[in-house]
Amino acid sequence: MSDDQTSQQDPTQQHQQPPYPEQDQRDQHPGLEQKMQPGPDYGYESYRGHGRLEGKKAVITGGDSGIGRAVALAFAREGADVLISYLEAEESDADETARVVEDAGRKAVKVPGDIAEEAECRRVVERAVEEFGGIDILVNNAAHQMTVDGISDVSTELLDRTFKTNIYAMFWLVKAALPHMREGGSIINVASIQAYQPSPPLLPYASTKGAIVTFTKGLAMEVVQYGLRANSVAPGPVWTPIIPASMPGDTVSQFGGTSPMGRPAQPAELAPAFVFLASGESSFVNGETLGVTGGQPLP
Repeated sequence: MSDDQTSQQDPTQQHQQPPYPEQDQRDQHPGLEQKMQPGPDYGYESYRGHGRLEGKKAVITGGDSGIGRAVALAFAREGADVLISYLEAEESDADETARVVEDAGRKAVKVPGDIAEEAECRRVVERAVEEFGGIDILVNNAAHQMTVDGISDVSTELLDRTFKTNIYAMFWLVKAALPHMREGGSIINVASIQAYQPSPPLLPYASTKGAIVTFTKGLAMEVVQYGLRANSVAPGPVWTPIIPASMPGDTVSQFGGTSPMGRPAQPAELAPAFVFLASGESSFVNGETLGVTGGQPLP
């Protein structure tokens, strides 16, 4: 489909609407994109680059699949080399992401490991500096999510895992990356509609996403003195592996159906927001949260 055809299509009909086949990857958390039905659209057939990130060096956590893969592909087609961080269990998905980055003529670096550990966050940054010589773009995308029956179902283990992956890791990664980020660089954190419209079954996850919005606003005021910007993207429902990996099959089959669009976003529909925030086109945008929600309002 050409860019013109895509732009002229009714957005509610641009991608498949639920119901989807029932599927449950909760016993295989964090889940694999290759097992999803239908497979997410990450922009392989549709995204066209325009040189907006030529020569840039990007680090993307959770870059193996979902939003991370779509952003990695878009960045590569815009001219950036890309390092992706991911869990070892996601190696097969990471291989596919690396392939499409290299197909775009850019360097792909894979770093498996768990960023819920501070030492791993430092290792990701050290590898980026070793491979690239510096960092221009840091995308804090990786997240842990699991549904619960209520607050009484929230274990300390789940709380620790969610906060360490979703918010601690951002502090650790930014702290390690700042000395190696070049002027004009961009930090992009992934928040969520859940920061503003929290769902009780996702209370631990939603709480971290609210923290990310606040973290980004404060961080932006600090890093501007170094010639950097920090912003966040707040997606609505998106068809990614974290959905079947964290929700029961009957919920997955109807996922996104209550959105004003009547469907979830596909990862490819998020990537342009990241390209905008990473590029010089957003040079006066700092400390903002860009909603990509399909019509669900952010305050």
